[in-house]
Amino acid sequence: MDVEELYRSLRNSQGEKGYLFPDDREKTIELLSGLLANKKRYGYMSCPCRLASGNYENDRDIICPCQYRQADVEEYGSCFCNLYVSLEWKNDATIRGYVPERRPFEKMIF
Repeated sequence: MDVEELYRSLRNSQGEKGYLFPDDREKTIELLSGLLANKKRYGYMSCPCRLASGNYENDRDIICPCQYRQADVEEYGSCFCNLYVSLEWKNDATIRGYVPERRPFEKMIF
Protein backbone atom coordinates (compact mmCIF):
# COMPACT_ATOMS: atom_id res chain seq x y z
CA MET A 1 0.00 0.00 0.00
CA ASP A 2 1.31 3.45 -0.82
CA VAL A 3 0.56 6.68 1.01
CA GLU A 4 -2.16 7.80 -1.39
CA GLU A 5 -4.01 4.50 -1.02
CA LEU A 6 -3.76 4.78 2.76
CA TYR A 7 -5.02 8.36 2.60
CA ARG A 8 -8.08 7.40 0.57
CA SER A 9 -8.82 4.32 2.66
CA LEU A 10 -8.61 6.09 6.01
CA ARG A 11 -10.40 9.20 4.79
CA ASN A 12 -13.35 7.14 3.64
CA SER A 13 -13.59 4.87 6.67
CA GLN A 14 -12.91 7.50 9.35
CA GLY A 15 -15.33 10.06 7.92
CA GLU A 16 -18.20 7.70 8.66
CA LYS A 17 -17.10 7.63 12.31
CA GLY A 18 -16.89 11.42 12.62
CA TYR A 19 -13.12 11.72 12.30
CA LEU A 20 -11.66 13.93 9.59
CA PHE A 21 -8.20 14.73 8.31
CA PRO A 22 -7.08 18.33 8.82
CA ASP A 23 -6.92 20.62 5.81
CA ASP A 24 -3.11 20.58 5.75
CA ARG A 25 -2.75 17.73 3.27
CA GLU A 26 1.05 17.92 3.26
CA LYS A 27 1.24 17.32 7.02
CA THR A 28 -1.38 14.56 6.76
CA ILE A 29 0.66 12.81 4.06
CA GLU A 30 3.76 13.18 6.24
CA LEU A 31 1.98 11.50 9.16
CA LEU A 32 0.63 8.72 6.95
CA SER A 33 4.13 8.17 5.56
CA GLY A 34 5.29 7.77 9.16
CA LEU A 35 2.61 5.15 9.73
CA LEU A 36 3.78 3.22 6.67
CA ALA A 37 7.43 3.53 7.74
CA ASN A 38 6.53 2.12 11.15
CA LYS A 39 4.61 -0.72 9.52
CA LYS A 40 7.72 -1.58 7.51
CA ARG A 41 9.96 -1.22 10.57
CA TYR A 42 7.81 -2.97 13.19
CA GLY A 43 5.14 -4.85 11.27
CA TYR A 44 2.36 -2.57 12.54
CA MET A 45 1.37 1.06 12.07
CA SER A 46 2.31 2.62 15.37
CA CYS A 47 1.66 6.30 15.93
CA PRO A 48 4.25 8.36 14.05
CA CYS A 49 4.28 10.95 16.86
CA ARG A 50 5.41 8.54 19.56
CA LEU A 51 8.40 6.27 19.97
CA ALA A 52 7.44 2.64 19.52
CA SER A 53 9.40 -0.07 21.30
CA GLY A 54 9.07 -2.66 18.55
CA ASN A 55 7.26 -4.92 21.00
CA TYR A 56 3.72 -5.37 19.73
CA GLU A 57 2.21 -6.02 23.16
CA ASN A 58 3.83 -2.92 24.63
CA ASP A 59 2.82 -0.79 21.64
CA ARG A 60 -0.78 -1.99 21.23
CA ASP A 61 -2.09 1.25 22.73
CA ILE A 62 -0.35 3.36 20.07
CA ILE A 63 -1.24 1.36 16.97
CA CYS A 64 -3.18 3.75 14.78
CA PRO A 65 -5.84 4.62 15.48
CA CYS A 66 -4.46 4.65 19.00
CA GLN A 67 -6.58 3.99 22.05
CA TYR A 68 -6.29 7.66 23.03
CA ARG A 69 -7.78 9.09 19.83
CA GLN A 70 -11.41 9.14 20.90
CA ALA A 71 -10.78 10.86 24.23
CA ASP A 72 -8.38 13.35 22.63
CA VAL A 73 -10.82 14.28 19.86
CA GLU A 74 -13.73 14.54 22.31
CA GLU A 75 -11.78 16.78 24.69
CA TYR A 76 -9.46 18.73 22.37
CA GLY A 77 -10.97 18.31 18.92
CA SER A 78 -7.87 16.50 17.68
CA CYS A 79 -5.80 13.43 18.41
CA PHE A 80 -2.26 13.82 19.77
CA CYS A 81 -0.64 14.13 16.31
CA ASN A 82 -3.47 16.05 14.67
CA LEU A 83 -4.07 13.26 12.16
CA TYR A 84 -7.70 12.88 13.18
CA VAL A 85 -9.77 15.94 13.97
CA SER A 86 -13.39 16.82 14.63
CA LEU A 87 -15.47 18.96 12.32
CA GLU A 88 -15.45 21.73 14.95
CA TRP A 89 -11.63 21.67 15.11
CA LYS A 90 -11.39 21.74 11.35
CA ASN A 91 -13.76 24.70 11.02
CA ASP A 92 -12.62 26.82 13.97
CA ALA A 93 -8.90 27.59 14.32
CA THR A 94 -9.54 29.31 17.66
CA ILE A 95 -10.19 25.99 19.41
CA ARG A 96 -6.92 24.40 18.31
CA GLY A 97 -4.42 23.90 21.04
CA TYR A 98 -1.93 21.54 22.57
CA VAL A 99 -3.11 17.96 23.07
CA PRO A 100 -1.30 16.52 26.08
CA GLU A 101 0.16 13.03 26.06
CA ARG A 102 -2.21 10.48 27.62
CA ARG A 103 0.08 7.51 27.26
CA PRO A 104 1.31 6.30 30.65
CA PHE A 105 4.92 7.24 31.33
CA GLU A 106 5.90 3.65 32.06
CA LYS A 107 4.95 2.58 28.51
CA MET A 108 7.21 5.18 26.92
CA ILE A 109 10.72 4.28 25.86
CA PHE A 110 13.69 6.59 26.08
